[in-house]
Amino acid sequence: MPDLLIHSMSEFADIILPALHIAGAREIVEIGAEFGGMSQLLADHAAESGGRLTSIDPCPKAEFLDWVGGTPAVNHVAEMSLPAIPHVAQADAWVIDGDHNWYTVFHELTAVREVCRRDGTPMLAFLHDIAWPWARRDLYYAPETIPEAYRHPHCFDSGVTLDDPGVRRGRGFRGHGQFAVALHEGGPRNGVLTGIEDFLEAELAEGRELGFAEIPGVFGLGVIFALDAEWSAALADHLLPLHQNRLLATLERNRLANYLKVIDLQDTAETRAAVAKMLPQKLADMVLSS
Repeated sequence: MPDLLIHSMSEFADIILPALHIAGAREIVEIGAEFGGMSQLLADHAAESGGRLTSIDPCPKAEFLDWVGGTPAVNHVAEMSLPAIPHVAQADAWVIDGDHNWYTVFHELTAVREVCRRDGTPMLAFLHDIAWPWARRDLYYAPETIPEAYRHPHCFDSGVTLDDPGVRRGRGFRGHGQFAVALHEGGPRNGVLTGIEDFLEAELAEGRELGFAEIPGVFGLGVIFALDAEWSAALADHLLPLHQNRLLATLERNRLANYLKVIDLQDTAETRAAVAKMLPQKLADMVLSS
């Protein structure tokens, strides 16, 4: 069965690329390249603007490596984001789609803020996966890299479903061993959106208020931007029609519910096929017909 789930940050290109143009962003930093679909769009924008793309990802897919190997104008940093961010020389905008958990997101944003303050550039960051399922639940690609104090109980073999704060072993939306999920949704220091909100609250406590747009759809896009930037009003006008848009949120929930149903049907079919292989033919026929 073909992949039915659109999930790439490139689906937001018609929002992100005009926003970069509004902000006059030339030097762009991407965190998390995966297959490189968004990377190529960002690289094209940077090149047309006289800038460059820096892509931070310790282990992107082969498709990205093949592309970046023939694209010398793109700087690939094969490191984890947190140690790599302070060494970025210059950045006008950040596109963040890396490890989807509170610890990583909160500290990525904190590090980005420090680079912006160091270089005197207004903050502009786009973050993926701010909606379900990782808004209020941590995902860990490499749990051992998260300090124990910030790492929730988790497992690799369970999945998540809508309106269930727990997990279901071998069922639901899951990583099939590629990532672990926190056993419970919600609570302090849990999830991408929680990390963003805690960062924004910490900034406000220091007297630095930032703008934030929350766009439903394709697992959610968040945009954090400096309110005192000369382009902030134009950017806000660009994002406002999509901010917490109820129609988009309804469509996203419907999409997720339908996809979870597809997963459930696939799981049921696989279970029945496995039973059929193990049982005598007559008994297997009875099971499959039930």
